[in-house]
Order: sequence, then C-alpha cells, then structure tokens
Amino acid sequence: MNAILVASNRGPVSFTLAEDGSLSMRRGGGGLVSGLSEVAKDLNVLWVCAALSDGDRGAVRLAPGGRLDQAGYDTGALRMLDIPPATFHRAYNAVANSTLWFVHHLLYDTPNMPHFDARFRREWESYRTYNEAFAMALAEEAAHGARVMVQDYHLSLVPAMLRGERPDLRVAHFSHTPWAPPEYFTLLPDDVGTELLEGILGADHAGFLTARWAGAFIDCCETVLGAQVDRRSRTVTHAGRTTRIGVHSLGVDGEALWTRASEPDVESHMAALRDQVGDRMLIVRIDRTELSKNIVRGLAAYREFLATHPEWHGRVVHLAFAYPSRHDLPEYREYTAAVQRSAKEIEDEYGTEDWDPLILNVNDDYPRSLAAYRLADVLLVNPIRDGMNLVAKEGPILSPRSALILSREAGAAAELGEHALTVNPYDVSATASALFEGLLMSEGERVRRGTLLAAAATALPPHLWFADQLAALK
Repeated sequence: MNAILVASNRGPVSFTLAEDGSLSMRRGGGGLVSGLSEVAKDLNVLWVCAALSDGDRGAVRLAPGGRLDQAGYDTGALRMLDIPPATFHRAYNAVANSTLWFVHHLLYDTPNMPHFDARFRREWESYRTYNEAFAMALAEEAAHGARVMVQDYHLSLVPAMLRGERPDLRVAHFSHTPWAPPEYFTLLPDDVGTELLEGILGADHAGFLTARWAGAFIDCCETVLGAQVDRRSRTVTHAGRTTRIGVHSLGVDGEALWTRASEPDVESHMAALRDQVGDRMLIVRIDRTELSKNIVRGLAAYREFLATHPEWHGRVVHLAFAYPSRHDLPEYREYTAAVQRSAKEIEDEYGTEDWDPLILNVNDDYPRSLAAYRLADVLLVNPIRDGMNLVAKEGPILSPRSALILSREAGAAAELGEHALTVNPYDVSATASALFEGLLMSEGERVRRGTLLAAAATALPPHLWFADQLAALK
C-alpha cells in the first residue's frame, strides 16, 4: 500500500514493440511527465497511468497487476492500466481532446461545433468508464489515509468516484489547462457540465495554474451548480462538502534544464544552427502544432514584419519549430498543413539565394530545441489561450539575453508579463510590431528583463509545486 499516489493519463515511461516482439522502454513525453517524474521517484510515489500504445499494453500484460516496477523495469513505483483500446480512444480523443480541451481553450467554431448527439453520449460513457478504471486502481493501491494527486482534464471524474470508494483518502485534483468561463463552459450539455464540476469537487483540494483559471472554476460552480462560493478564501461548498481551491504556478528546475542544455548533443546543434544562419539575429518559437498555440498568426506576424521593414531583409531568421500533435484528429492534420503552407509562402516571397528568412522544423528534436533557446534573440510565445506555457519559462533561463514576446492569454503572463513584450494573440499587426521592438531592444535591456524573467520562471520548480499541493492535503 502507498501513502502518496499520482494519477495521470500519460505515464513516466512508454514502450515500443519491435518487429521481433521485443519491448524497449523510453521516458514518456509531455510537460506534465517532465515536471513530475523526478519528484515522484524522490518521494517514492506510486504513479498510476494508462497504457497508450500496443507496446505499453504488451508490457502491462507481462507485469503482475500492471505493476511495471515489479516486472523488473526501472520505473519507480508504477501501475499502468490496460484500458480497452476502443474505450480509451473514445475517452481520450473524442471527449478529453476533442471536447474538454476545446471548451477550456475556447476553440470551437460555434456556428458548426460542438454537436452533442447520441454518438457523443456513447463517447461520454467511455470517458466515465475510463475514469472509473483509474478510481478503482487508486482505491486498490492506496494505504489508509493516503494522499492522492489526480492530474488534469482527462481525469475530472476521478475525485468524486474515488471518494465514493475510499472516503478515508485525501484527494487533490490539478488542472494543467485553462478553465472556461461559465458562458463558454455551458456549451456542454447541462448534465455533463454538472458531472464534471461535481467530479472535481469530490477532491479536498482543486488546484489551478493561475488565479484567473481558479476564478473561472469557482464562477462555473456558482453558475452551474448553485454552489456556495467564497472567492476571498477560495472555497466551494456543494452537496454538504467544502473543496478548497488553490493556485500553484508550475515553474522550471533551472539547474536541471541548464545541465541538459550544456550536453554535447545540444552544443553540436548550436554549432550547426549558427553555421546555417550566420551572424543574423534569431527569432525563435518552439511549439506543438496545437490549435491553441497560434502558430499560423505568428507566421503571419513575421510576414507582416518583413513587409513593413525591408531594412531587416537578410539580417534576421525565424526558427520555427512546430512539432506535429494529435494527428489522429482531422482538425490537427489540417492545422499542421496550414502551418506548412504559411511557411512556404514566406519562403517563396522573401527567400533569396543567400538568405532563408524562415527555417521550419516539424521533426521533434529536444536537443535542437534547447540549442535554439540558447541562440534566441527574440522568443515568440503567442498562444490564443494556454494554461501556463513552459516554453515562456524555459527560454529566459537558457537565453537571459533574449526578448520574450508573450501572449496575454498565456497563464505565464500572470508572472512574466511585466518583463515581457505582451501582445493580444489575435492582433497580427501588434505582434509584428513587437517582433520589431524585440529585435531593436538593447542588449542591456534584454539582460535586465531576462534576469527578472528567469527568476520568476524558477520560483516554483516541480518539486516545490508538488510539495505545495501535498501540504494542502494535510
């Protein structure tokens, strides 16, 4: 039995199945995993996650009770759940990523979507089944009075389900996304919205990345549930229980990031990039091709900057790293194609024999991304909506001499906005002007701002962020 447990959709490791049937293990991807992996090992936390691939399922089926650590793998305490692929697909793709993500990031083209019909009801039932699998596994593994940290929008129903099974446990839920305001949240069917809110309110403590997202959740509880709320003390009372609402801004472990960014593979990429761009100034962006990241408008802003400032032709290069994301969803495939079309238009219009104004990279390459951070003169982070955005925090740590252009709709703007060049992410012309301002900013001013940005970015690294929430459950 375990005294501290973490539950998340994605786990700290993933497995690949080779043609000969052998399994190979590698570290899992994603910002959540990066932030929690070392913390979990240090505290001897049991991590419960889902099997995401055939390789994962193969490993789970060879492990007693899905406990990979008991099957000889160096994972730390880890239980992986073999949820039927069809159930997982409906829960993960149709509900979590195509519905909840869209609601919280305000992404719907509302004249056409969403469309909640009988098919959605079947998908919602799978989401409920998926959450039940986690709740039952946590109930089985937790010691009496254990503390359980449930992560993100994939598992919004788990706290209430777990409380029904194990009322002795202390449960926290943390949302790594924004939270939609009531007028948008109520796009969801009434019963679904109610179930989501009551699911999270099953927790003793519900955490958010910023006061803005916490406030939106409280507003939804009041509007949708008629709950009693106290905004000053951040509590929600509903159905005879009170849930405390916390704000915990996830930061970066600056020392660990610098250690990784100083390794030979990163240095090699730095040399290659410098050879490629010469002594030109660099505008850098690093994102997944996620609809909320606003890459197409960022490219449009660069194009407008080049159109209005011909004196910069040949003197600047935009390194745009846009790594494909969620390609099993048609909206994401089309968005990746739109990014590539926009990039080609810039190259065709402005490229010359001795100057490539834009270098677009769509192959995920972490060392190369770290190299780009270190070389950046300007870092562009312009999401239309983002729970936090760790790129905005990693960049100033690795390049304290770069200017940060930051969307006011990123959660990170609450901490970093004072020292960044903040922009309305929908205003392409204003973003183009910010690119110009960032390139013209003096070295001294960049360093002054960068020092303050780096300090804010490292204020609550993952181990303190996690400890802060654990303490709230005592």
